[in-house]
Amino acid sequence: MNCGGSDANSGISANPALGVASDQLVRQGAASVFGETTEIYGAEHLLTRRAVTREVGEKLVSQTRWWEQHTAMFGSTIDNNPSPGNKDGGLTTIFEKSLGAVAKAGQAPLSAVYDYAEQIEIKGLCFMDTPGNDPVSMTGLVSGGCNVGVFTTGRGSVYGCKPSPCIKVATNTPMYNWMEEDMDINAGTILDGTETVEQVGRRIYDKILAVAGGEKTKSELAGMGDEEFAPWMLGPTL
Repeated sequence: MNCGGSDANSGISANPALGVASDQLVRQGAASVFGETTEIYGAEHLLTRRAVTREVGEKLVSQTRWWEQHTAMFGSTIDNNPSPGNKDGGLTTIFEKSLGAVAKAGQAPLSAVYDYAEQIEIKGLCFMDTPGNDPVSMTGLVSGGCNVGVFTTGRGSVYGCKPSPCIKVATNTPMYNWMEEDMDINAGTILDGTETVEQVGRRIYDKILAVAGGEKTKSELAGMGDEEFAPWMLGPTL
């Protein structure tokens, strides 16, 4: 699970609906994994309180502390967010953005916390330490073993994933209508008042099963993703 090009609607439509789908996957015995450590900053307490063990919660905290030190090395701070596009979409602070990002996690207990691209071995809701950069984050999830991705967007990200398929979920109806050829699900119906969060969550869950069974996503049909397998490279590359 990943989000990119988030807007003020992400935390009240697409992300909570994805959380409903995630909870259903967990109930069925699957692993549901999300990442983007820099974009849960300020809301990590909502996850640590759900950790199944103290060690799981402490690992998430240690990953956040590492990012604080890592960004300080380059004269920046981890809360130097949201992006200009996020702000244009109505988000004002990293904390507001993080509350929306955590909504993807649903209500399930946090079963495991993984390092970047670490092999996923535990079922249930899991977190992986990844940057906020969308291709780099999704590449880590895929490398760890995720075989279907779900990507929510409010501003209209055109991200496509290979080798795993990626389901795109729009947070609002105007953007969905504008980019329907690249969006699989419209969660803007929640804002329109025609569906509930639970109903859209069920549609996302059904789409995950369909795609796992071979149905093509919009980005697959468009041939997107050839240039977006991007492993995380730390430090200078000569």
